[in-house]
Amino acid sequence: MKVSINAVNFAVDRKLVDFVQERMDKLEKYYDRVVSVDVFLKVEKTSDKENKIAEIKINVPGDDFLVKKQCKTFEEAVELSAESIERLLVKRKEKIRTHI
Repeated sequence: MKVSINAVNFAVDRKLVDFVQERMDKLEKYYDRVVSVDVFLKVEKTSDKENKIAEIKINVPGDDFLVKKQCKTFEEAVELSAESIERLLVKRKEKIRTHI
């Protein structure tokens, strides 16, 4: 599985990259046919404290899933996005299993 991390409007540090990579690797546990994952980390120019956005696009054969979460920290946003993706992947796996 190929994971690409894109930072918009800021420079990403190694610790955050490692966290995202480790979290995305766990997704294969739920669905082993994941082709690639694109993670977009964005900082919105607002006075709001919840200005960190994690957008995860996951490519599986026949489908693309996109989840976007906005939180106070990137770690929290990535974690919430990954949990949503996990649910989507489990649903997809069950759907494919019922059609076989």
